[in-house]
Amino acid sequence: MPAVFVLIWSTGFIVARYGMPHAPPMTFLAWRYALSIACLGAWIAAARVPWPRGRAQWGHLAVTGVLMHAGYLGGVWAAVKAGMGAGLSALIVGLQPVLTAVWLSGTGGRVTARQWLGLALGFAGLVLVVSHKFGGGGPGDTATPRNLAYAVGALLAITAGTLYQKRHLQPCDVRTANTVQLGAALLVTLPLALLESEPMRWNAESAGAMAWSVLGLTLGGSSLLYLLIQRGAAASVSSLMYLVPPCTALIAWLLFGEPITATTLAGTALTAVGVAIVVRATRPR
Repeated sequence: MPAVFVLIWSTGFIVARYGMPHAPPMTFLAWRYALSIACLGAWIAAARVPWPRGRAQWGHLAVTGVLMHAGYLGGVWAAVKAGMGAGLSALIVGLQPVLTAVWLSGTGGRVTARQWLGLALGFAGLVLVVSHKFGGGGPGDTATPRNLAYAVGALLAITAGTLYQKRHLQPCDVRTANTVQLGAALLVTLPLALLESEPMRWNAESAGAMAWSVLGLTLGGSSLLYLLIQRGAAASVSSLMYLVPPCTALIAWLLFGEPITATTLAGTALTAVGVAIVVRATRPR
């Protein structure tokens, strides 16, 4: 399950890069949420799956939906639309394990020197990759204050969503839980989509990106993430995210020609080392 999740999750950044020339980000995501709800609704009706019980559980699911769908996906897609490459956006969001581990250790006690070392190495890796991208040199190779703000917002949203879900949500069927989360995300995203002036242009590329977004990423990737968080510790589940940037960078290089430079590799490796140190330090002896 973890290996399949990493592979599916890595394609999310590629789909954003693939679909963005043909659609504004919030409009695309609103369509994605609505179509995913329709697919899940048919599945739930056929399987007669029970819905979550209690208003509190519905409220917690709505909060995680806003954070992990509207906040995270909205930030990533807006960053890519604003010119950020798939590899860089994946690297920034890949800092989630560091934030998660430090938050967990901070709420349960002091942050150790080893954890601060891991956090510093992860941040240094990010700076190493980002530094040469200001002013960019080619398509998908530009970092600006605007798209960096979008990407960092996505990072904070999925980190908060992971921690919130692990703490507050009780075990329930992943199909109904995902539907409630998507409904909350749609309510937040739809007003933003109505403010976008760019039209949604349907063609083979946008339809293919939408199909994979619904069937592969939402029904597959998001459901796997829900199950992994439900079954494991938040820090150990988040540690899978550090595998996403290298995988995404390789796919982006194959499909879009986004360069993989020595600096990119060094920054990715440094970030991975920092994440590994922090996550290892949070495990009980």
